[in-house]
Amino acid sequence: MHDKHWHMATNEHEVCLTEFEFALLRVNEAFNRWMDDCAACSSNENVNGMDFAVLNIIHMHDRPKGITEISRLMNREDTSNMQYCIRKLMKADLIEKVTTGGVKKGATYQVTEAGKAMTSQYVSLRKNLLLSLTAQISNSEGKLEDASQVLNLMSGLYNQASCLAATHRLPSHP
Repeated sequence: MHDKHWHMATNEHEVCLTEFEFALLRVNEAFNRWMDDCAACSSNENVNGMDFAVLNIIHMHDRPKGITEISRLMNREDTSNMQYCIRKLMKADLIEKVTTGGVKKGATYQVTEAGKAMTSQYVSLRKNLLLSLTAQISNSEGKLEDASQVLNLMSGLYNQASCLAATHRLPSHP
């Protein structure tokens, strides 16, 4: 058994999950800080790391995406925040609305030339600063692939557990 003591863990499996969750919290905060710093280094626009992540998602595969698809790719349910982010990116001229032959199926967005320049700057920063660090991990490709698979699986498990938890919510007080 691990030599860790957690108020949430009474056996090996619980200790391992708690350690995973603690690491996940730290990784999430470190990743958010990284994206905030990359946004600040890539443009003078008033965009934060989450806005910058949305910009990169829109640029992914060089095809327009709607808010529903962007939200799904990021596993986000906060549509109003996503709409605010889209408005912010449009105001900064980093993305633009795409019209497709008058069909009003829902707006899609694509990256502008300014947005492409900003994401290109990110690619450069990522190559020069982050990839040089990850390359030092032995068998980094295999480890990153395994970690991605575990994180994707855990995302689904947390989503399922969240649905179950919703059935156990306490009544709200008036």
